[in-house]
Amino acid sequence: MVILSIIFVAIVAVEHIYILLLEMFLWNTPRARKSFGTTREFAESTKSLAANQGLYNGFLAAGLAWGLFHPNAEFGQQIQLFFLICVLVAAVYGGLTAKKSILVVQGLPALIALLFVILAS
Repeated sequence: MVILSIIFVAIVAVEHIYILLLEMFLWNTPRARKSFGTTREFAESTKSLAANQGLYNGFLAAGLAWGLFHPNAEFGQQIQLFFLICVLVAAVYGGLTAKKSILVVQGLPALIALLFVILAS
């Protein structure tokens, strides 16, 4: 279970690094516009807001990485639990207010990782 928890927490962290890149640096590109379902005009007018969102996704990824690499494994698991719950709350909120697919794309991997971390402890 420990290995599966590490793998899934790492997947969630990498996913949030990817989201950071899309929102902070690639917001105006066709790839990001397609991912988020935005127009060129909307992307241009919201790029500073998206960059701010991207920064928060980076904090989530950093927290998960901190939990993975913390020298005290028990405390590292607690850190992982906190940040996975943060991701889940953000995914539920985003799914209800922005785009339903956020529940699956961000929420499901976080939920799976959370369950594995709980089972591994």
